[in-house]
Amino acid sequence: MAKPTLLEAIAQRRLVCDGAMGTQLMLAGLEQGASGEAWNLTHPDRVLAIQQRYAEAGADCIISNTFGGSRLMLQRHGVADDVVAINQAAVRIAREAFGDKEGYVLGDIGPLGAILEPYGELPYTEAVAVLTEQAQALVDAGVDALIIETQTGKEEIQAGLEAAKAAGAPCIICSFAYDLSADKTFYKTMMGFAPEDAAEFCEEHGADIIALNCGTGMDMTGAAMVAEIYRDNCDLPIMVQPNAGLPVLENMKAVYKQPPEETAAKVPEVIAAGASIIGSCCGSTPEHTAAIRAKVDAYNATNG
Repeated sequence: MAKPTLLEAIAQRRLVCDGAMGTQLMLAGLEQGASGEAWNLTHPDRVLAIQQRYAEAGADCIISNTFGGSRLMLQRHGVADDVVAINQAAVRIAREAFGDKEGYVLGDIGPLGAILEPYGELPYTEAVAVLTEQAQALVDAGVDALIIETQTGKEEIQAGLEAAKAAGAPCIICSFAYDLSADKTFYKTMMGFAPEDAAEFCEEHGADIIALNCGTGMDMTGAAMVAEIYRDNCDLPIMVQPNAGLPVLENMKAVYKQPPEETAAKVPEVIAAGASIIGSCCGSTPEHTAAIRAKVDAYNATNG
């Protein structure tokens, strides 16, 4: 019997996604400023070990280690010529992390690291070409979905959607990074894009799932707030990946200290707000994933 598609699976039950990757890579020895994506080729065993811990913690979905895997990002590290190999290795590693378990690999496409015209200097057509190259490599390697994440404006998300469609993605997830306002009453992206706008734009332009991740002040409570706005402004399934609480500044670095149980305590709120996939972002660990898993299992057991 064939595995249900990601969209079929979330129509039946809530799923759990993995957590932070960058901090886990650093704990595994990645130097500050180095390319974690290059490790898919040079240290695949270390990437696999991290993702196996997330799978063992109960993640149904694992995001490929390709956040900075576009040619534009990789050229900063001198490995742009390996773009296809890096992305395809990442998918193989994520798939292997599940072992015999049925799981979903989400091919990660992060920001291009440049601002598109008319606000910046990167031409739209070039952005689409760069994103299509990465998207095609991920799709060819067999991802269950593409996640275009940590987005802040409609120009790049539109380019990402165009690229994902050109690559024949089986499912497209659009995920935005929102910042909490100074008075703590609303969320918007760095480029001023509101959740209402994102929901309507992504539905209109053919996304399959609308999501959120990261952002300043984006914890599980904030995720519930934004998820509710999504639900009120579009009919797309919703995915949330908030940070492990709010950061504190230590030695001029943002440190996330929220224990797994505290992060997971608000999971019923995001489910009530309509979230179908619940994961975590900055500061989270496999222990956070396990705590989220427990809350999602409890919900699935009582709600079918």
